[in-house]
Amino acid sequence: QVQLVESGGGLVQPGGSLRLSCAASRSIFSIYAMAWYRQAPGNQRELVANISSGSRLNYADSVKGRFTISSDNAKNLVYLQMNSLKPEDTAVYYCNAVTVGTGVRNFWGQGTQVTVSA
Repeated sequence: QVQLVESGGGLVQPGGSLRLSCAASRSIFSIYAMAWYRQAPGNQRELVANISSGSRLNYADSVKGRFTISSDNAKNLVYLQMNSLKPEDTAVYYCNAVTVGTGVRNFWGQGTQVTVSA
């Protein structure tokens, strides 16, 4: 089991920045991959960025060059630094963890709201 708790969401003006944090209940070294997803009203949940074993990074085209995913393995934290925010980035952002010890399992946080508006 992995419990995930997100924080850092809020209201920001277009062009502004936010940093989301995801605290995992166990060592990130024991987790195959961690990711940030988002879901806007009426839309499906979509991958924003992920970091997998070997520190491979992957980003959605819509956030490349603006968002950065990183981790602090000593603190079991994963971050999403979001710069140059746009109104279309408004969504609930979810932290995700994938483990592969006894089959592939997905774990989700409760989500944090990000609203980009003037």
